[in-house]
Parts: sequence; structure tokens; C-alpha cells
Amino acid sequence: MLKQILSITLLGLRSIPERLGASLVIVVGLAGVVAVFTALLAMAAGFKSTLESAGRPDVAIVMRGGSQVELNSGISRDQGAIIKQAPGILKGPDGQPLASAEMVVIAELVKAGEKTGSNITVRGVEPAAFALRPQLRIVEGRTFGAGLRELIVGQGVARQYESARLGSTVRMRGSDWTVVGVFESGDAYESEFWADIDVAQSTFNRQGYSSVRLEFAGRAELQSIKDALSADPRVNVDVETEQQYFSGQTEQFRRTIGALAGVVTAIMALGAMFAALNTMYAAVGARAREIATLRAIGFRGLPVVVSIMLESLILALAGGLLGALAAYVLFNNMAVSTLGSNFTQVVFRFAVTPALVVNGLVIAVAIGMVGGFLPALRAARQPVTTALRAA
Repeated sequence: MLKQILSITLLGLRSIPERLGASLVIVVGLAGVVAVFTALLAMAAGFKSTLESAGRPDVAIVMRGGSQVELNSGISRDQGAIIKQAPGILKGPDGQPLASAEMVVIAELVKAGEKTGSNITVRGVEPAAFALRPQLRIVEGRTFGAGLRELIVGQGVARQYESARLGSTVRMRGSDWTVVGVFESGDAYESEFWADIDVAQSTFNRQGYSSVRLEFAGRAELQSIKDALSADPRVNVDVETEQQYFSGQTEQFRRTIGALAGVVTAIMALGAMFAALNTMYAAVGARAREIATLRAIGFRGLPVVVSIMLESLILALAGGLLGALAAYVLFNNMAVSTLGSNFTQVVFRFAVTPALVVNGLVIAVAIGMVGGFLPALRAARQPVTTALRAA
């Protein structure tokens, strides 16, 4: 039986050049399905990776109770001091708690050639913010000076906005700020401006903080921090790890993109499936005499079914590989921006992962199986005499 399957399959594959146009319908159709599916989910994967890589499992973020994002949170200076004294926080080399009170506001920045601006996150930070983010490093210029209207900007912002590059002057809320440094971190922070928190508070007329970040040693210490702050009537805050926080920020975006990818892929897959059916029916019709002759000399029906399905699967796999390659070449690592949870621009890159490629190939193979099954069944069931006369 295996010899029969191999013989019929090889005959079918050798005849593909004679019906190249029809075969390309399957390949190109499925390439489009896989490319669109992979590209959409690569966008979600890149966005998720960018945000979640900004979060550490050993750093907690403390925000006002019930706040979902830093922009909506408000913590007074007194509350910030209380939070920093919670038990379980690691100490720095200077003996002080490894904690950074931070303020988040929105500023507007206009791209070159555009009339309307985009929202950009401005983060006022304390010196400990850099120790809490060891992945962040200055790649151009220097860090901002204490008490000065100076900014350091993420690479993502610097690439997209000429007005935010090293040495530029950025006007925000009626004040001029000088960009003195560019930093990279490989995560969502590259979409932000950073400044000295005291200067940012006075410029933007803010008295308190948006959040407090603090480093802890393990789960027991995190629980101690939660218990201490929940028991203190002077503060009403929620405590979670940075990983949990950023994972929550990506959930809605991932759901939306996942639903969109599902709908678009289903529609395109349906069209590709009918194209595969038509192509394989035409292939079976063109090879009717050949198949009938093989069956007349002793080839059984099952090898015919399997061989035709194999041919369909090979074409589908070729289309899937072509689509995955196109998605990788065109979209992988492509930088784009979208609105994040703070209604500010988040710069991220598409990520075509091996898992997405595998899922795309599975979809292509599934479509190829469905597209080849009915034509294969028809070829195996058709009476030999009828097929010979029709041919």
C-alpha cells in the first residue's frame, strides 16, 4: 500500500507543472491566509513583549486603591513617605529603601510634517528609579540634572520624533525643556520622556505622585508589604508586581487583536478552502484516465485518497511556508506605535515568533486537508469504466 501511495503521489507531483496556474491558486491563497494571521498576532505579541519586559517580578508598583493605570492614580507626598517605610523593602548601598516615587503626565509632541500632535508619557522620577530598572542605560548624552528642566528620552520616541532628539528643545505646558540624553531599555519605557520629579511636579503643577515602585526579595516580603499597607488607615493603595501590572495592560489589546485575527483568518481561510477544493477537483478531473488506469491494473482506492490528500497538503504547506516567510521579512521587528493604557503612544516592534509560524502552518495544513479530502474521495469512488469513458 505504501508503494502504491508513493507511486500515485509522485505521479501527481510531476504533473503539477502542467497545471501550474491552478496549483498556484492554492499556494498563493494559503500564503495570504498565513501571512495575515501571522502579522496580526505578531503585532499583539510584540506589544505584549514590549510592555511585559518592562516589568520585574521582584519590583512592586503601588497605586491608589482602585486605579487601573498610573495616569488615574494619585498618592500624596505624605503617603509616598509612608509607603517607602513599609517592611520588606530592600535597602540600597546607602541604607535607604530601594523605592522610587514617580509622577506620570501626558504631553503632546508633533511629528515632522504633521499638524496634530501625539500624546507622550512624561515620567518624573527619583534617583532610585534607575536602580529599579537595571536594563535602562544612556546611549547618547547624559542623564538629566537635579533641579533642571532637562529630559532624557527613550529611543522609540527619538526615532519617531525629530523634535525629541539629543540637543532638541521641547516645549511642554509653556516651558522649554532640553533633551540631554537618549536611553534604551528594550521595553515600554522607550516610549517616554524622563525628568527630575521635583521639576516635573512644579512645571505640571502636581503635588503628589502617580505611583511608588519598590524592590523586594521574595513572596514573603511582598506579602509583608501588602499586609502593612492594607492595615495602615493613612493609605488606601493596591500593591502588585510590575509583571502583573503590565500583563494586565496588554490583555484588552491582545483580546482585540486576537478576535480580529480570528475573523479575518476565518474569512480568508474559507476562500482558500474553496479555492483548494476547486483546484483539486480540477486536478482529479484532469487525471481521471490516469487514476482509472491505475485502479484497473490493481491500485486500490485508499492509496488514491491518501495520495491526492498528500498532494493537497504539500501545496498547502508550500503556501504556508511562503506566507510565514513573507510575514517574517515584511513585519518582523518593524517598529510601530499605538495608544497604550495611559492614552499615550507606545512604540513597539512586531514579533514573528516560532509559535506563530507553527500555528500558521497548522492552519494551512488543516485547510489543505479539507480542500483535498472530497476530491480524493470522489476519485476513489468513481467507477473505473465510467472514468475511462469520460476521459
